[in-house]
Amino acid sequence: MPREALARIGRALAGLVLASVLGGAADKPAPLDVGHWRQAFARPNHAPTPAENSATPEKIALGAKLFEDTRLSGSGDMACSSCHQADLSFSDGIDRHVGHDGQPLDRRTPPLWNLAWGLSFFWDGRASSLEDQAMGPIENEREMAGNLQTALRALDSDPQMRKAFAFAFPDDPAVTQANLAKALAAFQRTLVSPETRFDRWVKGDDKALEPDELAGFSLFVGKAGCVACHQGWRFTDEAFHDIGLPSEDKGRGPILGVSAANHAFKTPSLRERVWSAPYMHDGSLATFDDVVAHYAEHVVERPTLSADLPRRIELDNEERAQLVAFLDTLSSDDPPRPASLPTKAMSWGATAEAVPASTVSQKDKRFTPGTIILKLGEALRIVNDDTRVHNVRLDGPGKSFNSDAQNPGDTVTIGFDSPGHYDVICGIHPDMRLSVDVAQAR
Repeated sequence: MPREALARIGRALAGLVLASVLGGAADKPAPLDVGHWRQAFARPNHAPTPAENSATPEKIALGAKLFEDTRLSGSGDMACSSCHQADLSFSDGIDRHVGHDGQPLDRRTPPLWNLAWGLSFFWDGRASSLEDQAMGPIENEREMAGNLQTALRALDSDPQMRKAFAFAFPDDPAVTQANLAKALAAFQRTLVSPETRFDRWVKGDDKALEPDELAGFSLFVGKAGCVACHQGWRFTDEAFHDIGLPSEDKGRGPILGVSAANHAFKTPSLRERVWSAPYMHDGSLATFDDVVAHYAEHVVERPTLSADLPRRIELDNEERAQLVAFLDTLSSDDPPRPASLPTKAMSWGATAEAVPASTVSQKDKRFTPGTIILKLGEALRIVNDDTRVHNVRLDGPGKSFNSDAQNPGDTVTIGFDSPGHYDVICGIHPDMRLSVDVAQAR
């Protein structure tokens, strides 16, 4: 018998065996190979750094400052951090940010965690390095609408910024586009998501995951087929897939000039995604439950669908809940804030710039002290000396204030121009309460 005929028979027999195995698995899931998956999802020991842009503390510090610098935008009121907000996994919490023309942008603001390991950048992969990516939004007329040469002149006219560039680039101490890109990229490579309970399980702690969460992981790597694309410790294969969303956006196809890649977008990492909803390139799915429902029920059939996308995923309500429970374990209990980001100092009220008469701590999810008495004209300083993200919400006589996310190290200074009683709570931990009485100054 010819060799090719034998090969065809062999493949057919293998297919029958596989079908038999899968048929049995439908009734009884295969046991989870713990050792294999712990190895497959183990975190690396360090982040990679390109030889042409070595990381130094000075370069990273400069990049962190530039990330917050509004002079990079055309209007002078927008920075990289305007859309890439640390407490929202370096995204912005909405489906599509409104551009300078008043219309929503074409795509969702992508999170920035763990990009040091990236192979390409943007949803369609059009940038091959973080250095290239960093320049794209600045001059995009619908995003930051800036002019790089104008921005560089503004930075160069700032003595402190010139000094920071010189420290960061001693061999080329100039405010240049190349150095701007290198500094921003060096900072972004420090954005490595912290360990979560799932990582503790990977390291061998069998009690780190609850039974439903572990059952969800079994579905993730088994019946649901999620691991086909969400691979490795970052939960992304760095590839581009059409996952059947009802969108006219062609994604990767026009970048390559290959129609077979139409509707394909880069597999997003699942790390710290609890804080980055809504989901998908167009922000069309609001919750993890919606994401699971899409793959189970709403995939749009078309010729470009990814070969790695399971065509039928039959999950009952309990299994869907278990899968979502597992996905939650890939995020921290509070939005993490990298140490490389400078702390924020927020203020409110006419006398907020006054020397604070009292300082309140938020350590261990408590306002300490819990009662404060001030005189009109004095200010209150609330410092997040906790390990958690907090928020300051104040209500009083005709006044209300709601701070942004207050990360560890951030401060909120409040001035009072009216006497009376004010109640302060943390919007994230509402059991945190502070009573403030402001008396008329004599």
